[in-house]
Amino acid sequence: MNRLVKLYHQLGSPPTFYRITGKWLPWLFWAGVLLMLWGLYDGLFVAPIDYQQRESFKISYIHVPAAWMSMFIYLVMGISGFMALVWRMKVAEAILIASAPIGAIFTLLALVTGSLWGKPMWGTWWDWDARMTSELILLFLYIGVMATYNAYDDPRKGARVAALVAVIGLVNLPIIHFSVQWWSTIHQASTVSLFGQQHIPWSMLRGWLIMAIGTKLYYGYSVLKRARLLLLETEKHTVWVQKVIEQECQNA
Repeated sequence: MNRLVKLYHQLGSPPTFYRITGKWLPWLFWAGVLLMLWGLYDGLFVAPIDYQQRESFKISYIHVPAAWMSMFIYLVMGISGFMALVWRMKVAEAILIASAPIGAIFTLLALVTGSLWGKPMWGTWWDWDARMTSELILLFLYIGVMATYNAYDDPRKGARVAALVAVIGLVNLPIIHFSVQWWSTIHQASTVSLFGQQHIPWSMLRGWLIMAIGTKLYYGYSVLKRARLLLLETEKHTVWVQKVIEQECQNA
Protein backbone atom coordinates (compact mmCIF):
# COMPACT_ATOMS: atom_id res chain seq x y z
CA MET A 1 0.00 0.00 0.00
CA ASN A 2 2.85 2.39 0.84
CA ARG A 3 4.32 1.79 -2.62
CA LEU A 4 1.00 2.68 -4.25
CA VAL A 5 0.75 5.88 -2.20
CA LYS A 6 4.33 6.76 -3.11
CA LEU A 7 3.64 6.11 -6.80
CA TYR A 8 0.50 8.28 -6.61
CA HIS A 9 2.47 11.22 -5.22
CA GLN A 10 5.26 10.69 -7.75
CA LEU A 11 2.81 10.72 -10.65
CA GLY A 12 1.39 13.99 -9.33
CA SER A 13 4.73 15.65 -10.11
CA PRO A 14 4.99 16.67 -13.81
CA PRO A 15 8.69 15.78 -14.28
CA THR A 16 8.32 12.43 -12.51
CA PHE A 17 5.09 11.70 -14.40
CA TYR A 18 6.85 12.45 -17.69
CA ARG A 19 9.82 10.23 -16.84
CA ILE A 20 7.87 7.22 -15.52
CA THR A 21 5.11 7.16 -18.13
CA GLY A 22 7.64 7.37 -20.95
CA LYS A 23 8.67 3.80 -20.07
CA TRP A 24 5.05 2.58 -20.24
CA LEU A 25 4.17 3.90 -23.70
CA PRO A 26 5.57 1.13 -25.95
CA TRP A 27 4.14 -1.62 -23.72
CA LEU A 28 0.68 -0.03 -23.65
CA PHE A 29 0.72 0.58 -27.40
CA TRP A 30 1.66 -2.92 -28.52
CA ALA A 31 -0.44 -4.69 -25.89
CA GLY A 32 -3.46 -2.58 -26.84
CA VAL A 33 -3.04 -3.03 -30.60
CA LEU A 34 -2.47 -6.79 -30.37
CA LEU A 35 -5.45 -7.33 -28.08
CA MET A 36 -7.73 -5.25 -30.30
CA LEU A 37 -6.64 -7.23 -33.36
CA TRP A 38 -7.22 -10.47 -31.46
CA GLY A 39 -10.63 -9.30 -30.27
CA LEU A 40 -11.71 -8.28 -33.75
CA TYR A 41 -10.52 -11.56 -35.24
CA ASP A 42 -12.29 -13.54 -32.51
CA GLY A 43 -15.50 -11.59 -32.93
CA LEU A 44 -15.61 -11.46 -36.71
CA PHE A 45 -14.31 -14.93 -37.61
CA VAL A 46 -14.43 -17.21 -34.55
CA ALA A 47 -17.56 -16.23 -32.61
CA PRO A 48 -20.77 -17.94 -33.81
CA ILE A 49 -23.46 -16.07 -35.71
CA ASP A 50 -26.39 -14.87 -33.61
CA TYR A 51 -29.48 -16.93 -34.42
CA GLN A 52 -31.74 -13.85 -34.56
CA GLN A 53 -29.51 -10.99 -35.72
CA ARG A 54 -27.33 -13.10 -38.00
CA GLU A 55 -24.25 -11.34 -39.44
CA SER A 56 -25.36 -7.87 -38.31
CA PHE A 57 -24.46 -8.87 -34.75
CA LYS A 58 -20.77 -8.80 -35.72
CA ILE A 59 -20.74 -4.99 -35.60
CA SER A 60 -21.25 -5.28 -31.84
CA TYR A 61 -17.55 -6.16 -31.51
CA ILE A 62 -16.82 -2.53 -32.37
CA HIS A 63 -19.98 -0.89 -31.03
CA VAL A 64 -20.03 -2.38 -27.53
CA PRO A 65 -16.35 -1.75 -26.61
CA ALA A 66 -16.64 1.79 -28.07
CA ALA A 67 -19.74 2.47 -25.96
CA TRP A 68 -18.03 1.12 -22.84
CA MET A 69 -14.98 3.29 -23.55
CA SER A 70 -17.10 6.41 -24.09
CA MET A 71 -18.35 6.15 -20.51
CA PHE A 72 -15.09 4.90 -19.00
CA ILE A 73 -13.06 7.79 -20.42
CA TYR A 74 -15.59 10.35 -19.22
CA LEU A 75 -15.42 8.81 -15.75
CA VAL A 76 -11.63 9.25 -15.84
CA MET A 77 -12.17 12.86 -16.93
CA GLY A 78 -14.63 13.48 -14.09
CA ILE A 79 -12.22 12.09 -11.50
CA SER A 80 -9.33 14.06 -13.01
CA GLY A 81 -11.49 17.18 -13.07
CA PHE A 82 -12.33 16.77 -9.38
CA MET A 83 -8.63 16.36 -8.53
CA ALA A 84 -7.77 19.41 -10.64
CA LEU A 85 -10.38 21.56 -8.88
CA VAL A 86 -9.59 20.43 -5.33
CA TRP A 87 -5.81 19.93 -5.40
CA ARG A 88 -4.84 22.04 -8.46
CA MET A 89 -2.86 19.10 -9.88
CA LYS A 90 -1.25 19.92 -13.22
CA VAL A 91 -1.07 16.25 -14.16
CA ALA A 92 -4.80 15.81 -13.47
CA GLU A 93 -5.51 18.81 -15.71
CA ALA A 94 -3.37 17.28 -18.46
CA ILE A 95 -5.15 13.89 -18.19
CA LEU A 96 -8.52 15.63 -18.34
CA ILE A 97 -7.75 17.67 -21.45
CA ALA A 98 -5.85 14.84 -23.17
CA SER A 99 -8.77 12.44 -22.65
CA ALA A 100 -11.47 14.62 -24.20
CA PRO A 101 -10.73 14.12 -27.94
CA ILE A 102 -10.10 10.40 -27.42
CA GLY A 103 -13.40 10.00 -25.61
CA ALA A 104 -15.21 12.02 -28.28
CA ILE A 105 -13.89 9.66 -30.99
CA PHE A 106 -15.06 6.57 -29.10
CA THR A 107 -18.46 8.16 -28.48
CA LEU A 108 -18.87 9.08 -32.14
CA LEU A 109 -17.82 5.55 -33.10
CA ALA A 110 -20.41 4.11 -30.72
CA LEU A 111 -23.15 6.31 -32.20
CA VAL A 112 -22.26 5.53 -35.82
CA THR A 113 -21.91 1.77 -35.32
CA GLY A 114 -25.08 1.78 -33.23
CA SER A 115 -26.97 3.34 -36.14
CA LEU A 116 -25.52 0.79 -38.57
CA TRP A 117 -26.50 -2.01 -36.22
CA GLY A 118 -29.93 -0.53 -35.49
CA LYS A 119 -31.08 -0.14 -39.09
CA PRO A 120 -31.51 -3.86 -39.88
CA MET A 121 -32.72 -4.62 -36.33
CA TRP A 122 -35.15 -1.76 -35.66
CA GLY A 123 -35.82 -0.53 -39.20
CA THR A 124 -34.43 2.95 -38.46
CA TRP A 125 -31.00 4.60 -38.31
CA TRP A 126 -31.94 6.70 -35.30
CA ASP A 127 -34.63 6.91 -32.66
CA TRP A 128 -34.71 9.51 -29.89
CA ASP A 129 -34.87 6.93 -27.14
CA ALA A 130 -33.20 7.41 -23.77
CA ARG A 131 -30.01 5.41 -24.45
CA MET A 132 -29.28 7.00 -27.83
CA THR A 133 -30.12 10.52 -26.68
CA SER A 134 -28.03 10.32 -23.49
CA GLU A 135 -25.09 8.94 -25.51
CA LEU A 136 -25.43 11.86 -27.93
CA ILE A 137 -25.44 14.24 -24.94
CA LEU A 138 -22.18 12.57 -23.85
CA LEU A 139 -20.64 13.52 -27.20
CA PHE A 140 -21.76 17.13 -26.66
CA LEU A 141 -20.19 17.07 -23.19
CA TYR A 142 -16.86 15.96 -24.68
CA ILE A 143 -17.09 18.76 -27.24
CA GLY A 144 -18.04 21.20 -24.48
CA VAL A 145 -14.96 20.31 -22.42
CA MET A 146 -12.69 20.82 -25.44
CA ALA A 147 -14.39 24.07 -26.44
CA THR A 148 -14.21 25.43 -22.89
CA TYR A 149 -10.51 24.68 -22.61
CA ASN A 150 -9.71 26.29 -25.95
CA ALA A 151 -11.77 29.39 -25.13
CA TYR A 152 -9.11 30.65 -22.68
CA ASP A 153 -5.67 31.99 -23.51
CA ASP A 154 -4.42 30.81 -20.12
CA PRO A 155 -4.32 26.98 -20.40
CA ARG A 156 -4.48 26.45 -16.63
CA LYS A 157 -7.57 28.63 -16.26
CA GLY A 158 -9.14 26.90 -19.23
CA ALA A 159 -8.36 23.52 -17.70
CA ARG A 160 -10.01 24.44 -14.39
CA VAL A 161 -13.21 25.66 -16.08
CA ALA A 162 -13.21 22.56 -18.28
CA ALA A 163 -12.79 20.46 -15.13
CA LEU A 164 -15.96 21.99 -13.72
CA VAL A 165 -17.84 21.10 -16.91
CA ALA A 166 -16.50 17.54 -16.75
CA VAL A 167 -17.52 17.07 -13.11
CA ILE A 168 -21.04 18.39 -13.71
CA GLY A 169 -21.39 16.14 -16.74
CA LEU A 170 -20.81 13.02 -14.61
CA VAL A 171 -24.54 13.01 -13.89
CA ASN A 172 -25.10 11.76 -17.44
CA LEU A 173 -23.22 8.48 -16.89
CA PRO A 174 -25.80 6.76 -14.67
CA ILE A 175 -28.51 8.02 -17.03
CA ILE A 176 -26.79 6.25 -19.94
CA HIS A 177 -26.26 3.06 -17.94
CA PHE A 178 -29.74 2.77 -16.42
CA SER A 179 -31.71 4.33 -19.27
CA VAL A 180 -32.90 0.96 -20.59
CA GLN A 181 -34.28 0.17 -17.13
CA TRP A 182 -35.80 3.54 -16.29
CA TRP A 183 -37.59 4.20 -19.60
CA SER A 184 -39.33 2.29 -22.33
CA THR A 185 -36.79 2.11 -25.15
CA ILE A 186 -36.14 0.20 -28.35
CA HIS A 187 -32.56 -0.34 -27.22
CA GLN A 188 -31.92 -3.80 -25.83
CA ALA A 189 -31.29 -4.26 -22.11
CA SER A 190 -27.79 -4.77 -20.72
CA THR A 191 -26.33 -8.09 -21.83
CA VAL A 192 -23.24 -8.15 -19.58
CA SER A 193 -23.32 -7.91 -15.79
CA LEU A 194 -20.36 -7.78 -13.42
CA PHE A 195 -22.10 -9.76 -10.70
CA GLY A 196 -25.34 -11.11 -12.19
CA GLN A 197 -26.13 -13.74 -14.76
CA GLN A 198 -24.71 -13.22 -18.24
CA HIS A 199 -27.18 -13.22 -21.12
CA ILE A 200 -24.64 -14.13 -23.79
CA PRO A 201 -22.55 -17.29 -24.25
CA TRP A 202 -18.83 -17.15 -23.57
CA SER A 203 -18.01 -17.84 -27.22
CA MET A 204 -19.64 -14.48 -28.09
CA LEU A 205 -18.72 -12.58 -24.91
CA ARG A 206 -15.01 -13.38 -25.23
CA GLY A 207 -14.46 -11.00 -28.16
CA TRP A 208 -16.15 -8.12 -26.31
CA LEU A 209 -13.94 -8.61 -23.25
CA ILE A 210 -10.72 -8.87 -25.26
CA MET A 211 -11.66 -5.70 -27.13
CA ALA A 212 -12.55 -3.99 -23.84
CA ILE A 213 -9.09 -4.68 -22.40
CA GLY A 214 -7.35 -3.78 -25.65
CA THR A 215 -9.15 -0.46 -26.04
CA LYS A 216 -8.38 0.50 -22.45
CA LEU A 217 -4.69 -0.22 -22.91
CA TYR A 218 -4.63 1.75 -26.15
CA TYR A 219 -6.45 4.61 -24.42
CA GLY A 220 -3.77 4.48 -21.72
CA TYR A 221 -1.11 4.87 -24.40
CA SER A 222 -2.95 7.68 -26.19
CA VAL A 223 -3.84 9.71 -23.11
CA LEU A 224 -0.37 9.46 -21.60
CA LYS A 225 1.28 10.48 -24.86
CA ARG A 226 -1.04 13.48 -25.23
CA ALA A 227 -0.74 14.43 -21.55
CA ARG A 228 3.04 14.39 -21.76
CA LEU A 229 2.93 16.80 -24.72
CA LEU A 230 0.50 19.08 -22.87
CA LEU A 231 2.79 19.19 -19.84
CA LEU A 232 5.76 20.07 -22.02
CA GLU A 233 3.74 22.96 -23.46
CA THR A 234 2.38 24.31 -20.17
CA GLU A 235 5.72 23.82 -18.36
CA LYS A 236 7.95 24.98 -21.22
CA HIS A 237 9.64 27.68 -19.13
CA THR A 238 10.64 25.31 -16.31
CA VAL A 239 14.06 23.79 -15.80
CA TRP A 240 12.93 20.19 -16.14
CA VAL A 241 11.41 20.78 -19.58
CA GLN A 242 14.60 22.48 -20.76
CA LYS A 243 16.55 19.43 -19.61
CA VAL A 244 14.15 17.12 -21.45
CA ILE A 245 14.56 19.13 -24.65
CA GLU A 246 18.35 19.13 -24.32
CA GLN A 247 18.42 15.37 -23.71
CA GLU A 248 16.17 14.66 -26.70
CA CYS A 249 18.35 16.90 -28.92
CA GLN A 250 21.41 14.94 -27.83
CA ASN A 251 19.71 11.61 -28.55
CA ALA A 252 18.47 12.74 -31.98
